[in-house]
Amino acid sequence: MSMSGLSCVESCLSCRLRSHNFFCNLSQDSLEAFNKIKHAAVFPEHAVVLVEGQSPCGIFILCQGRAKLSTTSRDGKTLIVRIAEPGEVLGLHAVITGGRYELTVETMQPCQLNYVGREDMLRFLNEHSDAALHATQHLARDCSDAYGVVRVIGLSHSVSERFARFLLDTAADGEIKNGTVHVRLAMTHEEISQLVGTSRETRAKTKGTSPVTLGRALPWRQLRRLLRLSSRFPTPISTGTYHVLATAHY
Repeated sequence: MSMSGLSCVESCLSCRLRSHNFFCNLSQDSLEAFNKIKHAAVFPEHAVVLVEGQSPCGIFILCQGRAKLSTTSRDGKTLIVRIAEPGEVLGLHAVITGGRYELTVETMQPCQLNYVGREDMLRFLNEHSDAALHATQHLARDCSDAYGVVRVIGLSHSVSERFARFLLDTAADGEIKNGTVHVRLAMTHEEISQLVGTSRETRAKTKGTSPVTLGRALPWRQLRRLLRLSSRFPTPISTGTYHVLATAHY
């Protein structure tokens, strides 16, 4: 048990965290080989794991926790491209291409990450075809996520529309209780602003006209307004007669 309270799983061979969408959901031979080259560690909240623009030294696999992937402009504006979930490979594109890391990775809570050096990773992918296929699938998902960011940021007409899209995407993973979708946003207002591509000040101005107030249930008539705002993009949730309850950190 680490100081953060997170139990570090040292061996991939006895890991119970792995699911079908994890990169390390490999054949036994490949898993044994991978276990020999990875180094497990627990990182505290707000730890910077990778830095945009640095030369690649290796990849990290997120085993437990969540991390934000962001890019920063020259004038200091930050955009969160997406939130990484357990099972994802971080820094894979740079390691394979030899280019620099394209995004900064920062933990949002205590996380376990498994590190593999660049040369070891390239050799591992070359020798194990199932791992190479998983790497290709992860890169394809990263590309698809990037297209999604371009659609939402580039084609949205307003901050409210992007915020509506964000809430509906988040509600897809919510818990339904008594006809209400409960969603806990483990993000600050600043992080939410960076994720929808605006400033915190703009979000504060939008709050009066936004179809949702954080911390309160969202009635059905307002949920329909959310759907109209985000109608440019397909929504993964079935609305039914549910309400949405979103809570966020301040």
